Amino acid sequence: MEINIKSYKDLSKAELYRILQLRNEVFIVEQNCPYLDIDNLDEKAYHVLGFNKAGICAYTRVFEAGDYFKDPSIGRVAVSKASRSLGYGKKIMQASVEFIETKWPKQPIVLSAQLYLKKFYKELGFKTKGEEYLEDDIPHIKMIRP
Repeated sequence: MEINIKSYKDLSKAELYRILQLRNEVFIVEQNCPYLDIDNLDEKAYHVLGFNKAGICAYTRVFEAGDYFKDPSIGRVAVSKASRSLGYGKKIMQASVEFIETKWPKQPIVLSAQLYLKKFYKELGFKTKGEEYLEDDIPHIKMIRP
């Protein structure tokens, strides 16, 4: 998988379309969770794109401190169903963490993790912070990578 990181203004129309398509496939259709994915935050984010032969297959969006959480953060972590057994989730997260550590060094990284993925994020150095909560009717927990 090849990884590219782009600001919103540097995304092509085709890339933005595919990002929105992937996020809708994963978060709305697969998880049967009707929510408004287009939240007016994409313009502030950096977009971490994972490409394979089929196109964009993995994705995260990354925020500078203060744009979403108090600290830099990662969100909208998505991997296409066909690519999940290939380790792309770990690769896209590692690239996202490395990007933050390079761009905004020595700052904690925050994410709002779906509860069932807590072990996955712990393996990437994140620790739980606080109590579980519902976000769009899905159990989540705040996690921080110090």
